[in-house]
Amino acid sequence: MRFIGKLFLTLLLLIVLAVVLLYVLGQTRWAAGWLSRWISDNSEYRLSVEKISHSWSKPGQISLEGVTFSPVNQPQMLAAKEIDLAFSLRQITEPRYFDSITLRDGTLNVQVQQGVPLPLQADVLQLSNMALQSNTETWQLNAQKVNAGINPWMPKAGHLLGDNNQFQFSAGSMTLNGIPASQVLVQGEIKQNQLILSDFGADLAQGDLTGVAKRSADGSWLVERLRLSNVRLQTHLTMEQFWADITALPPISLKRFDLIDARLEGNDWAANDLDLSLQNVRLQQGDWSSEEGSLNFNAGDLIKGNFHLIDPIVNMQLSPEGIAIQQFSTRWEGGLLRTTGNWLRADKRLQLDELAVAALEYTLPTNWRALWLKPLPSWLAEVYVGKMTTNRNLIIDINPDFPFQITALDGYGSNLLLAKDHQWGIWSGSLKLNGNDATLNKVDLRHPSLALEADPQKINVTELSAFMPDGLLDAKVDINQQPGKPFALSLNGRSVPLNTLQQWGWQHIPLEGDGNLQLQLKGLLNGDGPFKSSLQGHLQATSKEGQTQEQQLP
Repeated sequence: MRFIGKLFLTLLLLIVLAVVLLYVLGQTRWAAGWLSRWISDNSEYRLSVEKISHSWSKPGQISLEGVTFSPVNQPQMLAAKEIDLAFSLRQITEPRYFDSITLRDGTLNVQVQQGVPLPLQADVLQLSNMALQSNTETWQLNAQKVNAGINPWMPKAGHLLGDNNQFQFSAGSMTLNGIPASQVLVQGEIKQNQLILSDFGADLAQGDLTGVAKRSADGSWLVERLRLSNVRLQTHLTMEQFWADITALPPISLKRFDLIDARLEGNDWAANDLDLSLQNVRLQQGDWSSEEGSLNFNAGDLIKGNFHLIDPIVNMQLSPEGIAIQQFSTRWEGGLLRTTGNWLRADKRLQLDELAVAALEYTLPTNWRALWLKPLPSWLAEVYVGKMTTNRNLIIDINPDFPFQITALDGYGSNLLLAKDHQWGIWSGSLKLNGNDATLNKVDLRHPSLALEADPQKINVTELSAFMPDGLLDAKVDINQQPGKPFALSLNGRSVPLNTLQQWGWQHIPLEGDGNLQLQLKGLLNGDGPFKSSLQGHLQATSKEGQTQEQQLP
C-alpha cells in the first residue's frame, strides 16, 4: 500500500510538472509560432501570433500579442497589438464560444468577407483604441481611436459583425462616405438585417450632429430625428452637384430635420446664418414626396452666382399635390419681394396668388435676352400670377449696344400667365406699367407708360407712350403668340426730335430739328437670328417746315 501511494504521488507530481511545463511553454514565442502555423495550415485563415500570455490576476483570460489575421487570398482583416480572450462555461460544449473578446491597439477591416464565417463567437466583442476600415459600395469608412462593444458577437458569412446584436461605438475621428467627423458616439442594434441607430452624435463641420435613424434591409433609411447645429461647411461642389449627391443617396424618409445657424459655401453659391426645419419628406431617385410635410427656413443671405437674397423667410406646406407657399419674403437688389401661392405637381405649375415687388434697384444681366429664351427646368412648366404689383423700382440695362434705364417704375397686373410649356412669355392676362423717367440708348423720356392684354393667340399692347421735351411718342403693338413672336408696331411721334429713331437703330434721316414721325414696323421678337435682320418697316418723317422724308427697311 505504501508503494502504491508513492506511485500515485509520483504520477500526480509528474502531471503537475507537465501542466506547469505546458503552461510555461505555452507562453513562449515557439508555442505562439506553432499555434499560428497549425491554424494557418488547417483552416481557411492565416494567423500570426507573436506571444501568448496569462496572468493569475485574471485566471479566466489569456492574451495574444502581435496578432495578424486574414482569410486565404484576401486582404488582411485584423492587426492588433493585443487580443484578450475571456473563457466561459459555455466553452465546455462550444469550445469556440468565448465570454468576451477584446481587440486592442490595431486595425480591423470590417469590409464584407465572402466565404466561410469566422470560427469564433463571444458574448461580447470589445474594441479598444482600434482603427476601423471598410471600402464597400455602401460603406466607405475610416475611423480612428475607436472604442466599441457588440453583444452578442456571432459573425456569419458576409456579416463580420453579425446580424442580430446591440452595439455601442465611439471614435475620435471618422470619415464616412467622404464626410469627415470627430468625437463620434453611436448606440444601436442590428436586428434582422436592419441597422437601428437609437442615438448618434458627432462633431461635424465645426458644428454638432445628433439624431435617431434606421436602415432597412433594402438599404432605405428612416430618419426619426436629425439635427445639425452651427455647421460651417465648405465644398468645391456647385449647388447642382451638391443636390445631386444628396438625391443619389438611398431612399430616405425624414420625419424631422433641423439645420440651425448654419453657414454653407460651395462653388458659386453660399448660405449664411441659415435656420431650416423639414418634416415628413421622402427623398428617392432625385424626387421627393410628402404627406402633411413642411419646410420652413430663414437666412441672413442666400447667394447663387449674381443672385443674392437678403433675409429670406419661407414657410411651406408639402403634400402629394405639391407645395403650398404660405409665406415667401426677401430683400433683393435693394428692394422687397413678397408672395404666396402654390406649386402644383401634376402640371408643374407655379401659381402665385399675389406678387409684390417694391423699391428694386436691378441691373439686368448682360445675357438677359438669352435667359428669357432659355427653356425652364423640367419641374417648372408654367408660372401664373393672380395679382402683381410693383412700386418705385429702378431697372437698368448696361448693354453697350442698347443701354436703357427706367426709374420709379410702378405697375399692376392680373391673371398673368408668365410661362407656358417651360418658356417665358406673357401668355394671358393684363399688365399696366408706368415710370417717372426713362433713358433708351441716350434718349430721355418722361412718364413712359405701357398697357397690354394677352391671350393664347396674341398680345395686344393698347398703350405704349412717353413724353419728350416738347412732344409725345405713342405706339400700339400686336404680338402673335406663334413661335418667333411675330409683331406689328405702329408708332406716331408728334413734335419730337427727328433723329430719335436713329438713336434706336434706324438709318439716318436727312432732316433736322423736331417734327412728326410715323413708323410701321414688322419683325420677330424671338427669332433665331439677330433681331434687326428680321425687321421690315416704313417711316415717314415730317419737319416743322413741312419737309417730308420716307424710308424703307431694309
